[in-house]
Amino acid sequence: MASEETRSNNSDIDRPTTDEYFWQIVEIVKTRSTCIRRQVGAIIVRDKRILSTGYNGAPRQMTHCSKKGCIRNIQGIPSGQRHEYCRGVHAEQNAILQAAIFGFSVSNATIYSTVYPCVTCAKMLINVGITEVIYGEDYNDPLAREMFEEAGVKVRRIDEPVENDNQ
Repeated sequence: MASEETRSNNSDIDRPTTDEYFWQIVEIVKTRSTCIRRQVGAIIVRDKRILSTGYNGAPRQMTHCSKKGCIRNIQGIPSGQRHEYCRGVHAEQNAILQAAIFGFSVSNATIYSTVYPCVTCAKMLINVGITEVIYGEDYNDPLAREMFEEAGVKVRRIDEPVENDNQ
């Protein structure tokens, strides 16, 4: 087995980019979701350090939707409509809440979210000072896109090229 010094000096190591590294983690985080409709994960990162994680699901001390059932499915509510009828807290919201619980500021941070944030999450992310959103799956919410643009929040899909990622 190579020593730590030897490994760190080996330029042939197949090392993931920063985005690849954090994306692998957010994909694991989403597996904790208890949402029946869509599992979503989010991590908030600043200076290449994870500040908090979140996944979507029912609030603490409440029965998970995976056990109780989905109100939105039962009522036939389409995706993107009537968010107030969902028992779950969104992944981005839970990541913000976890940072607050543990006393971490997320100002000037980046959020990785497996799905493009909805308008409610966009407003929260703007207000806490998130400066970049990196997402995987598209979600059709034109108002969220408009608000991010107006607030100057950088938004890009994970598979878009990045300038100068100093691994």
